[in-house]
Amino acid sequence: MKRGWAALAGAALLTLTACSTPTQSTAARAQDTVVLGLGSEPDTLSPVLGYAPDGGSLMYDGLVRRTPDLKLQPALAQALPQIKGTQVTFTLRQGVTFHNGKPLTGADVAYTYTKLLDPAGNSPIRGDYAAIEKVEAPDARTVVFRLKYPYAAILQRATLGIVPDGSDLKSDPVGTGPYRFASWAKGDKITLKANDRYWGAKPAIKTLVLAYTADDNSRATRMAAGEFTATELPPKAVGRFRNQPGVTVYEAPSADYRGVMFPLEQPVTGDLAVREALNLAVDRGAMVSAILAGAGSPAYGPVAPGTDWHNAAVDGSSAPDRTKAAEVLESAGWKVGGDGIRAKEGTPARFTLMYPAGDALRKELALAFASDAKRIGIDVRLAGLDWDAIYPRMAKDALIMGWGSPYDPDYVNYELFHSSYIGQGSFNPGRYKVPEVDKLLDAGRRTTDPAARKKVYDAFQQRVSDDQVWVYLVYLKHTYVVRGDWSGITVGVEAHEHATGGLFNTVPEWKPAS
Repeated sequence: MKRGWAALAGAALLTLTACSTPTQSTAARAQDTVVLGLGSEPDTLSPVLGYAPDGGSLMYDGLVRRTPDLKLQPALAQALPQIKGTQVTFTLRQGVTFHNGKPLTGADVAYTYTKLLDPAGNSPIRGDYAAIEKVEAPDARTVVFRLKYPYAAILQRATLGIVPDGSDLKSDPVGTGPYRFASWAKGDKITLKANDRYWGAKPAIKTLVLAYTADDNSRATRMAAGEFTATELPPKAVGRFRNQPGVTVYEAPSADYRGVMFPLEQPVTGDLAVREALNLAVDRGAMVSAILAGAGSPAYGPVAPGTDWHNAAVDGSSAPDRTKAAEVLESAGWKVGGDGIRAKEGTPARFTLMYPAGDALRKELALAFASDAKRIGIDVRLAGLDWDAIYPRMAKDALIMGWGSPYDPDYVNYELFHSSYIGQGSFNPGRYKVPEVDKLLDAGRRTTDPAARKKVYDAFQQRVSDDQVWVYLVYLKHTYVVRGDWSGITVGVEAHEHATGGLFNTVPEWKPAS
């Protein structure tokens, strides 16, 4: 039997110190200020507009929240809700106030979800909540979700941060979370202060600074210089910190994958034979050992091994089969030319592969992928760009992308593979359009029986694998470096978006160790 995420999280919690190094007693002194070095700065701090909807923000609370082992527990709700078909009823916790002193009521919850669902608001995450018809507040402590159809993942969507009724979504953020907003120097840092009104345990850390440095090497340098209390880094980059006194390295299992997204309307990457050959040619085992320093595993699809939803039938071999890859290309008419590059009817087997310029991990994966592709006669030209340059080119050029969620198979997959999302930002950028897949994804949302849902998502994974929509490369372990001796740090299973969640989401529980 395969282990579920709860078992993986339990193992992570039990082996938390496996990557730890001894710390100096001086590091145990009380610290009122902590600086976290993060790789990506948010575009907004509004949950309604897409900020940390899965509960990773320290400024907001949802109706429910996740434990590190991915269990759901009440947050702003007094208890988990009553679910009767298409009606979900929450009772709110008493005595909760927003950062501005306003008491939390059902009207605030209804306002938050109503603004998110309003097409005029252009929320980038509105599609995630498509099953919700409306949210009502019959009284101050009751909230009723009315659904369009029974939706299996509705509780997973109740982690969305709640904002005050009538608040301006573009003004300074106001929530009920353990930290309140203090300032935002865009391009540099966000400063948060402990919320003295918090309904739960008060944070020991009084000032929290979220400092943004997109370049991985720069972030490692700043960590080494003592500018950060903690930071997230690629697995290889944490090696320099493993034997440092006063520093601890943490590894967290994740559903976070990296892969090559193909633009399917282009002549080379739109050819199934090319994509199939590349899938056979890549050496995933070498990527895990050399690029991830062992902190990860080979990837073959968008649903992570270890989850109850994973279809093991799509898994392949971590070793390449370049002989078979060449046979596939030959059979499809891609012949080797005098320069060693294949061509078909005058079209060379050549395409551009983009990656974010400051992302050292994606750059190394791109280099390895291009090297493997060259061995079978495909010329992959690399382009390290910033995201502003990448977004307009995703329908034309391939990209090293990262996604993945351990919460529910509806998460991310609907947006990445349903044809209704074609061209919507970073969703379905390859323009994949298969009616059978649309039907499977729609059925997965509406099916509440776990066994029936498993069959649906098994079929979805198989079809995506057959179509070779991506070449999945690796699943990551998220790696963090923390300076000082702290209690309360918890490692659990993480999603792709670990900058607003994961280990850093446990900061309110951090306390200087005695």
